This record gives sequence, structure tokens and C-alpha cells, in this order.
Amino acid sequence: MESIKHYVQTHKARFINELIELLKIPSVSADSAYAQDVIDTAIAIKESLIQAGCDTVELCETPGYPIVYGEKIIDPNLPTVLVYGHYDVQPPDPIELWESPPFEPVIKTTDIHPEGAIFARGACDDKGQVFMHVKAFEYMIQTDSLPCNVKFMIEGEEEVGSKSLSWFVEHNQEKLANDVILISDTGMISNQQPSITTGLRGLSYVEVEVTGPNRDLHSGLYGGAVANPINVLAKMIASLHDENNHITIPGFYDKVEELSLAERAEMAKRPYSEEAYKKALDITDVYGEQGYTTNERNSIRPTLDVNGIWGGYTGEGAKTVIASKAYAKISMRLVPNQDWEEITDLFTKHFISIAPPAVKVKVTPHHGGQGYVTPIDSIGYQAANKAYTETFGVPAIPVRSGGSIPIVALFEKELKSKTILMGFGLDSDAIHSPNEHYGIFNYLKGIETIPLFYKYFVELSK
Repeated sequence: MESIKHYVQTHKARFINELIELLKIPSVSADSAYAQDVIDTAIAIKESLIQAGCDTVELCETPGYPIVYGEKIIDPNLPTVLVYGHYDVQPPDPIELWESPPFEPVIKTTDIHPEGAIFARGACDDKGQVFMHVKAFEYMIQTDSLPCNVKFMIEGEEEVGSKSLSWFVEHNQEKLANDVILISDTGMISNQQPSITTGLRGLSYVEVEVTGPNRDLHSGLYGGAVANPINVLAKMIASLHDENNHITIPGFYDKVEELSLAERAEMAKRPYSEEAYKKALDITDVYGEQGYTTNERNSIRPTLDVNGIWGGYTGEGAKTVIASKAYAKISMRLVPNQDWEEITDLFTKHFISIAPPAVKVKVTPHHGGQGYVTPIDSIGYQAANKAYTETFGVPAIPVRSGGSIPIVALFEKELKSKTILMGFGLDSDAIHSPNEHYGIFNYLKGIETIPLFYKYFVELSK
């Protein structure tokens, strides 16, 4: 243990500087204007794996952005750990809310990160957490302490649905054969209390379009005589929840997993302050489905949220117009047993059915994925818990996340492997938001902890 601590402290400045250089590349997969930057980031990840000690590293072509694959096979008879991560990042918008440019990383101290945090898009999600694995691997190679085989699969389309990854996994099952999949694309409770994510919600993401008249109309000459698509869309969206914030789509809850009171009681042991939660978000009260706590609403219950809505005139000043069309983007977070394609179909049929005859409705599915639960009695979970316990001094708490990593369920289906989610980020790291950041403590603690997972996984596998 002292060896890894000494190695991290000796190379601390280099580890930080190398990550900062990676964060400077704007690998925004959702915007084609950044296409070359995404590819440049893949090349940079490839070079880092070569330098760290992989025997084989390649950029694997896909229908979309390349997947960086690397491996170090020391003995085919030993277990194999497959590390997954992504090198693409969310768009930085709205730019004006960033306190420093999103692709010009800076280190600043905060109340939560007195040792400093790196502020940049992708710092936590997921470049910083991917790079922990590269540096942990480097340590094991440099000290001749790698106890098993390792494979890396780092993709460039996670933030846009991982379509090419699905294709790649289905066509490379032998290449990707493993005994456990290790991912750091999640968080933990605090820098004092580690946690292991044991559940992820699924996702269904759609775009809706409501069309009224064949052109924009004068609101004085036509107002009250024809349907206003924006008004209609607002009413349709409002009807998707009842007075208890229960989703009204028929069949939506048919396959929802209902946790026992005992399981809910275990979840409630997680350290949590409702007042601190509200203060951090600058809200006066929480809001959600009746009958469930805040932590249950954002983890074990499905949701439906409007992610964007637009139509008509939104420029400066006034324009008295009835828009021809109105649009919204809607996401549904799903729990295990809810099939995202089935839910998308249920939403589509219901949304079309509640539209008045005066408008036409179009629903376009974008992407989705299944939920996932990993058992806490698995060898992988136990190895992760022992690793966290050794570096933090306290056992990890199992938690279910409200987020989605759709490919985790795909991995189990195609590769027949369980996934262990060893995240080191914090809820306050502002992923997907302006001023995203990642604590120096968290980054280095991840490098320190990951080699212990390998050690204990091999020991427990014997």
C-alpha cells in the first residue's frame, strides 16, 4: 500500500499535467464541428495506453468514432479485467455560465475540494476517471505488480447513445472476453464515505413535434380560431403527471420493480441531509412522486422530464404570432425490468392519443438503454469494497444511481460479465453542467485504489 502511495506522490504533478493536456481537447461527440477533436482525443488515449505499458493498442474503426482498445495479457490462465470508459464529453453550453473557459483547465480550491479541483468539461465525466485507470495500470506495470490480465475499451460516443459501441461489442465478443468489467463513470457519497453503485436506471429519450396550421399566423386575426401548437403541447406535457406526480402513461408502471421495506430501509442508511441538498441547489423544497423520499425518487423510481421545449418567436421584442409548430425533448429514466423500447412505444401511442384533432403529432425516438443491478455478493463487488476499505478506512456503502449507462446491460447480455461501478466523483462536480470539475484528491485516490481491486479480485477468484 505504501508503494502505491509513494508512487502517486512522486508522480503527482505529472499525473495532473497529463490529464490537463487531455482536457484541453474539445471532444464533443454531439457536435460534428468537433469531429477532428474527438478523433484527436482517441489518438491521445491510445498513446497514453502505449506509454503505460499495454502490449497491444489500436484504434478500432466503427460506424462512428473509433474505439481505443488496449491489452496486457500476462497469463491466459489468470482472470481478465475489462476496463470501460469514454473519451467524448458533453457540449459545454451555456458557455456564458462558465467561470473559466471549458477547454482551458484551471485548478481552483473549493469548500469540498480544499486540495484543489480541475475545472474543465470532461474533468470528471469521464476523462479524469478514465485516466485514473491508465495511471493505475502504469503503476502496476512499473512495479511489476499486475496480478492478472487487463483489457481497455474506451469509446467516443457515450454521450450520444453508444451506438457504435453496441456494434463493436457484438462483433468482437472473443476479443473482449473477460471475467469482470470495471467502470469509473459514477460517483461516491463523499470524500470520507466511499460507495459502490449497484444499480443504474435505464433511459428512453424522444423528441415530439406538434403541428397546427401550415404556416405561422397573425395572433390577432387567427387567435381563438385555430389551435396553437405551443398551447396544445404545454397541456399535453402537463397531463403526463397527475396531482401526485405519478406518470399517467397507461402501462408505464406495469414492470416497475417494487423494493421491499427492508431494502428501502437499507438505502435510508446512506448519509443524507435534505437541508444541505436544498441549499446546494438553491431551492426551497424538493418535488416528486408522492410516497417516496428524495433519494428513492432519484434512484429506484422511474421519471419523465422535459429536457427542452421550443416554438414560435423567441427573439428580442415582440412578434404576435401563432406558431405552426412546437417541439419538446423528453427523457424517461427507467428502473430494472422496464424495457426502454417498450416504454418508448407506450409513450408514443399515448402522446399521439391525447392530442386534439386540430393538431398533428410526431414522436421521434432518439436513443435509450436498459437499467441494471449488480449483486453485492459477487466477487467483483467484494473486491471493490475491500479496495475502498483499505484506502478510505471505512467500507463502501452500496447505492443505486439515478443515472444511466445503457451499455452496462448490453455488456452482460453480450459478454456474460458483471460490471463493477467504482466511481470517485461527487454529486457536486457539476457533470453535464457549466463549471464541471474533478477533485485532485479524488483523481489521485482513484489511482491509489484501483490496483487494490485487481489484487483482491484475483485473490477472491482463486
